Amino acid sequence: MGALRKVKTKRMTRALDQVYGDLRNPRQLQQLKESIPDEDKPALGTYHCIECSKYFEQEHNLVQHRRGKNHKRRVRLLLEEPYSQKEAEAAAGIGAVDFYTAKEARAEAAQNKMDVDVSV
Repeated sequence: MGALRKVKTKRMTRALDQVYGDLRNPRQLQQLKESIPDEDKPALGTYHCIECSKYFEQEHNLVQHRRGKNHKRRVRLLLEEPYSQKEAEAAAGIGAVDFYTAKEARAEAAQNKMDVDVSV
């Protein structure tokens, strides 16, 4: 059983919700872009795909990766906000009223912000 699990998790990267949080946090994103060379990572961590959380040996490999189907699918999935624990609990009926009230308030705030941006 141990060998099978090792094969399945050999190429695992960060989960979508973790990467989504990194991309939405300006401080974390800046830290990822200005990372210090690390001897443990391929090519000292120079060639890094932030969306997929993968490191590459050469720039050519990174460019080929960004053209690939897996990268494009991951970017498409990152455009949507991932489900949160509160959403899962609301789907099960735990605290649903509070969740949907807060969700409607966020939607109104976003709509108001878009209205202000359009009029400027």
